[in-house]
Order: sequence, then C-alpha cells, then structure tokens
Amino acid sequence: MRQHIIGGILATTVLTSAAFAEDTITAVHAFPELLIYTQSFLEFVDKVNVAGEGVVQIEVRGGPEAIGMFQQPDAVRAGVVDMVYTPGSFYAGALPEKDALVTSNLTAVETRANGGIELIDQIHQEKMGVKYLGWFDSGVCYNLWTRDAPTLDAEGNLDVSGLKLRGNAVYNAFFTDYLGAQVIDLPTTEVYSALERGVVDATGWTQIGLIDLKWNEFLNYRIEPCFFSTDLGTIVNLEKWNSLSEESRTILQDVAIAHEAESAAKLGAVRDEDFAALEAAGMQIVTLEGDAAAAFLTAATESTWDRMKGLMAESPQGDGNFDTLIELFYK
Repeated sequence: MRQHIIGGILATTVLTSAAFAEDTITAVHAFPELLIYTQSFLEFVDKVNVAGEGVVQIEVRGGPEAIGMFQQPDAVRAGVVDMVYTPGSFYAGALPEKDALVTSNLTAVETRANGGIELIDQIHQEKMGVKYLGWFDSGVCYNLWTRDAPTLDAEGNLDVSGLKLRGNAVYNAFFTDYLGAQVIDLPTTEVYSALERGVVDATGWTQIGLIDLKWNEFLNYRIEPCFFSTDLGTIVNLEKWNSLSEESRTILQDVAIAHEAESAAKLGAVRDEDFAALEAAGMQIVTLEGDAAAAFLTAATESTWDRMKGLMAESPQGDGNFDTLIELFYK
C-alpha cells in the first residue's frame, strides 16, 4: 500500500513538473550586435525573459556569425532556430508582400491598430510557415549617403551617373528603375571594406546606424528627402509557436506589441542624436526641392509597389491582397 502511495506521489510530481515546464526559444539576429537595431532586439529579449521568468525564455544564439544573415529566414522556417529578427527584404522571394512595410509611411502602432500587422501575420503563416510576432523599430526611413557632393541636373533631379552605388533587395527597384543606377549588391557586413577600398562610393541606409557601422568615415553627404521605412520584424517557426503554452504565447505577443511602440519612440530620439553628431563632424545635407523631391518620393514608392504586385501575381496565392496592403500600410 505504502509503495502505491509513493508511486502515486511521484507520478503526480512528474506530471505537475511537465505541466509547468518552462518554454525555451532559440533566436538569432541578422545584424552584428553593435548595431542599434540589434540592441533593440536584445532589449526585447530581456523584456521577455523578465516577464516570462519560469514560463518562457529566449536564448540568443548570436547574429550573422552564427547563421548567415541571408540564411536565417530559411533556418527559422526549417526549425533550425526558433526565432529570427531580420528585415523582411531578406526573404522577399518567399514573401513579396513585405514591400508594404518597406514603402509604409505609418508606424507599427498604427498598422497594429488598423489590422495591417494581423494581415501580414496571416500571409507569413500561409506562405512561410512562420508567425510574424512584431514589426520592431518602425518609423525610421532611409537616405542616400554619398562620399562626394551629389550631382543635380538642370531641373534639380538627382543624377547618379558615375556613382558606384551599393544596392540590396530593399531599394534596388527604386535605384535601377527610377534612378537608372548600376548597383553593386553587398551585405551590410561588407560595406565598410567596400567603402574603404573604393568599390562603392554611395549607399542607401537608414537614418540611424551609420556611426555604429563607421561608414561615416567615408560618407560625407546625406541626400534628402528620406524614403521608405525599416522593415525589421521578428518571426517565429509556426510549429514551435503552436507548441508553446498559451501563457508563453501571451507573454511573447504582449511584450512584442509593447516593444513595437517603445522602439519606435526610442529610435526617433536616436535618429535626432545621430544627425546632430554627424553634422557636427562635417556631414553636409543636400535637399531635393519642389517637383524633383516629389518625383523622387513618388518613384521610390511606386517602383517598389510595382515590384510587389508583379511578384505577388506570380505566386500561387496571387495579388488579391495588394490593394488592402497599400490601404493598411500607406496613407
């Protein structure tokens, strides 16, 4: 009888322990740890680990040194790692709808409220088998940065002929289709040496991070107006997401939504500080005016929308969400 009682107690203890087992999520980030955007993601991780103590914890495995930045989205789809913080542009072939975020002039807070992020999440789940947890660090746009003073034509339009312009999947449609630029595609980690060796002498980049990356050692001009938006998001393997306890999922989602708002507000202040520091060090600003500025911004948006619509139309799901995405992510 005593043995049956002890056995029952042990069995109950095992079941109770299993029921309250802490969920662990492995994660990687696209950019080096020094970059402001990575620091923002690591802040999110810390917030989750505090709020989720005893329930859910995120274990960061590293950045591009752990898994190549362009291989990370496939790694999370395959379950090699559970979570990735990365630009949507790094998996544009699988999900061209990410261009809705690239061209957005709204923040994550606004698109969370109007249903835009819910739709993007549904598309991620359907097309990639991942949960779109949150759009972090929104509200920061891009500029063109050049080594030498940019050339303007008689109408005040930017002339990029002769520029060795670094490109990537975020803005190549704009650079090639409107500006007519010959671009050299390079990952972020190779741009410093390319600038140092004169392989490129201009690049697009966000309003924040030039100092972190030390590209300001070579780039001396910022061209206004800015265009686009960062499309940095956190995605989670869908099978892993569904395996988590309801409490774990609630903590992750609630912290992600809060971080969407907090990161957007924080990075706005960082942008102002970076601009002031760059200008104090001699960075000069060249601003397109009037029709030239309007044409520049219109081309950035419409060339990218055209790319999105064309790629969506080629996919089995078609382009039926195109108009809705524009409505939810652009005003």
